[in-house]
Amino acid sequence: MIWLMTAAANLVVGALVGLCGVAGFLLPMFYTAVLKMGVSEGLALSFTAFILSGILGSRNYQKAGNLDVRFGLRLSAGSLAGAILGVYLNQRIPEEQVKILLYLVVLLSGISILCRKEGRASSGEKGASSFNIKEQLPLTLLLGLATGAVCSLSGAGGPVLVMPLLVLLGLPVHTAVGVALFNSIFIGIPAAAGYLMQCDLSSILPVLAVAFLSHGVGVFYGSRYAVRINQGLLKKGVAVFSIGIALWKLF
Repeated sequence: MIWLMTAAANLVVGALVGLCGVAGFLLPMFYTAVLKMGVSEGLALSFTAFILSGILGSRNYQKAGNLDVRFGLRLSAGSLAGAILGVYLNQRIPEEQVKILLYLVVLLSGISILCRKEGRASSGEKGASSFNIKEQLPLTLLLGLATGAVCSLSGAGGPVLVMPLLVLLGLPVHTAVGVALFNSIFIGIPAAAGYLMQCDLSSILPVLAVAFLSHGVGVFYGSRYAVRINQGLLKKGVAVFSIGIALWKLF
């Protein structure tokens, strides 16, 4: 039953990530709130899936010319260090407090998706001429460090947090999504490794294999049919669901 539920959740969340770039942050909540796993097990399974979705998603964006690899590597250098810091902090914060942080991140992520207007894409494009974070290496590294730590500690997938900040700081929207997906690989690798070291691998490996395979299938087919879906409506649905489940778990 656990394997079937894990496969279904990863298939759905993977498809949503492929379709609209968000929803990965729901996976840690599924593992901890639905399957009643420990925080370390839930985050280990989630970040392993985020590595795969980051690879598949950023590859598609690169093919479309919407991935600045040079800038993505600079941002990811900071995120790599931030992700290690996040795992370290997670070990020193009580598990119940980490769960509360996870639910708050899901709640705020849902609110940010719901409030963000798709029409801001053009303003993001125009904003790139006045200020562009790509020209600010120290700020880029600091942003990567901060977002990497928050994502690694809380289980946020990455794009839902990084993408809006990159748009705000001058990147075109499509480039911001591509960079955020690329960046999630570098957050996911140290985070997955750190949390896997805290788990009983013999018991988690079968579930990990099911999660990895089903998440990859979801992302692959979701990204193929993204252009056929009303992404604005889909994102609002994800946002409302996220807000509802986060409030339920918090209160």
